[in-house]
Amino acid sequence: MWHHVDPPLICEKTVLPPALDSTSEPPPVFDGTIRLYISYTCPFAQRAWIARNHKGLQDKIKLVAINLLNRPAWYKEKVYPENKVPSLEHNNKVIGESLDLLKYIDSNFEGPSLLPNDPAKRQFAEEMLSYSDTVNKTVFTSFKGDPAKETGGVFDYLETALHKFDDGPFFLGQFSMVDMAYVPFIERFQLFIQDVWKYDIMAGRPKLEAWFEVS
Repeated sequence: MWHHVDPPLICEKTVLPPALDSTSEPPPVFDGTIRLYISYTCPFAQRAWIARNHKGLQDKIKLVAINLLNRPAWYKEKVYPENKVPSLEHNNKVIGESLDLLKYIDSNFEGPSLLPNDPAKRQFAEEMLSYSDTVNKTVFTSFKGDPAKETGGVFDYLETALHKFDDGPFFLGQFSMVDMAYVPFIERFQLFIQDVWKYDIMAGRPKLEAWFEVS
């Protein structure tokens, strides 16, 4: 269903390794290496991937790509029983859930903070991170009907949210984990809905369009 989309915020210095499948040997789990398990095309995984790169952790956190269409059994058995991506192997444990990983990566590794110090912005960040689930559920459900009629409310909400701070084009003014949470999904929604239903989710939403162009 999805186009293969790589958000521009994902920038690798080296050639990406092939995804591991059911024929692949497992990495030496819990050997001290920090590993971020992802799928190259999964928007949930891309959230954590963007955070890793934005903080400059490409050399510290190793990417391990999983083929979600032919998953290796060892991933569920030895790494992450939930059998989903993303997950992060760190300090002899594995952490999952993409929004939780944004916060974990920000709190446990060096590099630029993914949240501003301003308490009002931090509170708004929590609201927007929570709302991302509503956006995704609404849009995914709309694919069974007509997104042009069923998604206006959530995209209008994002347009309004982008008016809250005027010190930059992003949700908190400056680029943050909130943008990381939304970018992989909005980019796909824009392409897919435009392609299938000929509906431009940016039309009449100048703030959302400006955000999209710089994200």
